[in-house]
Amino acid sequence: MLAHYWKILKDTEKRVEHSLRSQVLAEGPTQGGFVDKKGLIHGKHAIYCATTAIAAYCNSDSVYYKEHRVYQMINLALDYVIRVQHDNGLFDLISCNFFSAPDTAFCIKRFLPCLKYLEKQRETQEEEHIYQTIKGIVRKGAEGLKIGGFHTPNHRWAIASNLMECGKYFDDEEMILCANQYLNEGIDCNEDGEFAEKSSGNYNRINNDAMITLGDITGEERFYEYAVKNLEMMLTYIEPNGSIFTANSTRQDNGTLVFPKDYYMEYLDMGYRRNIPEYLDMANYIFKIIEEKGITAPDHLIHMMNRPELKMLEHEGIRNVLDFSRLYQESGILRVRHGEYSYTLMAQKSGFLHFSNQTIHMEMKLGGSFFEHRGFIPEVLEKTDTGHCLEQVMKGWYYLPFKEKPATSDWWKMDNERRETFEGPQMKLKVQVEEEQDGINVHIQASGVEGAPFRVEIAVSGADLLWNEQFTVQAAPGNSMILKQGNVVFSNSSDSLEIGPGFGTHLFTNGKFGSEEQSKYAFTLYLTEYTEFDKVIKIRSGKKVV
Repeated sequence: MLAHYWKILKDTEKRVEHSLRSQVLAEGPTQGGFVDKKGLIHGKHAIYCATTAIAAYCNSDSVYYKEHRVYQMINLALDYVIRVQHDNGLFDLISCNFFSAPDTAFCIKRFLPCLKYLEKQRETQEEEHIYQTIKGIVRKGAEGLKIGGFHTPNHRWAIASNLMECGKYFDDEEMILCANQYLNEGIDCNEDGEFAEKSSGNYNRINNDAMITLGDITGEERFYEYAVKNLEMMLTYIEPNGSIFTANSTRQDNGTLVFPKDYYMEYLDMGYRRNIPEYLDMANYIFKIIEEKGITAPDHLIHMMNRPELKMLEHEGIRNVLDFSRLYQESGILRVRHGEYSYTLMAQKSGFLHFSNQTIHMEMKLGGSFFEHRGFIPEVLEKTDTGHCLEQVMKGWYYLPFKEKPATSDWWKMDNERRETFEGPQMKLKVQVEEEQDGINVHIQASGVEGAPFRVEIAVSGADLLWNEQFTVQAAPGNSMILKQGNVVFSNSSDSLEIGPGFGTHLFTNGKFGSEEQSKYAFTLYLTEYTEFDKVIKIRSGKKVV
């Protein structure tokens, strides 16, 4: 992939150029650090900047090859890293986590490929000095990982994979034993290929990387299989605009615009090792996205330097996204692609339906206030003879007084979970989605209770205008309207979504306290009705313009 390599190299040089400008040179406790995008100076960012610079400094194709100015920058950065590394080997993530084993693992992960390269390739005193310095930092950090401690599922695999790799590198059996203690919990990857956090935009690829490392170090094929299963699933998570579908994530990447560039080495590596042409096609497709969107290449230069066979590999194929329909039952998500549009259904999410074409995206919710419930969160997602169905039963209830006088009159100290309850009515909500020409029909039924004001919320982003035969308005983010009848078209210069017919019998669109707020980042179209009701909403993708 020589064309990819040259793009990676040039973007690495741009990163180094930026680091040279953003390094703190003034004497003081932060000397050698770098100012990040939030104006913070900390060890983790310094390590990322330094390791990128090391790759460029050691690469004979780079304009920064053996450049003294870059060597000085690296040395100054490593001196800073040594100062902020705690005596027990751990680093801080100063925005939240201190003496953090997970963040130390992420830091060590950045150093290890440089250590691996310099172990074999160092030729000068300068490279020897860099090698010995980062070797000391990594060894100390690995000792810190033995202390352990984590917050989230992916942290375990970051720590375990680094302990395993360092244990082998430093011939430290205790590190390997500590790694196996984490691995003894079992890997949280289900049959769908989804990890526990469902973080398609970030932590899935971090988990994949950890699994590949564990496979490399232990020689156990089972670790590769977890990565392969997730990469297979991720092929169906690419949206028509090339971004990753992230609305199912339980982490901070939820709903963010993320392109799959950081999955590049995983697809390239597993495609090469396992002889999976589709993964190599995906690697080429990722670079097509990078070119089309004008985004930077992944920071993978050092990996290309360590794996020259991947640098020299040439593969002509490129991923051509075919139509698919995949119901990941265990993960509670359906992903469907038809030509230039896709749609997604999700259980256990208020935004249960997403529909996207090349430039316009919509999210549908069903809101209402029924006892403690504030909206439809489907409990079930199932395939039917004609499409797919989501269902929820909302149960009403009331507390009853204690039969015996409680020990306290302080409500907050009472054991209210022990109270008996009186059962109220039940609201039954059912959504059936069926495919039609250029889109879908969404059949919504609410039954069981009469007179409850409910609303369909359709948040649309990427459109410039909202129009039909009677009006044309700007589809400005944060604005909204109730569609009482007929259809409307959301459009921009290249795409459109037609939605309707509308219905609007009340104005209660904000919901009761505890309801989710209207989106500030999209135009929200409301359709309102009192229960019980039975409605069909049609969504069509096209090229209509005013």
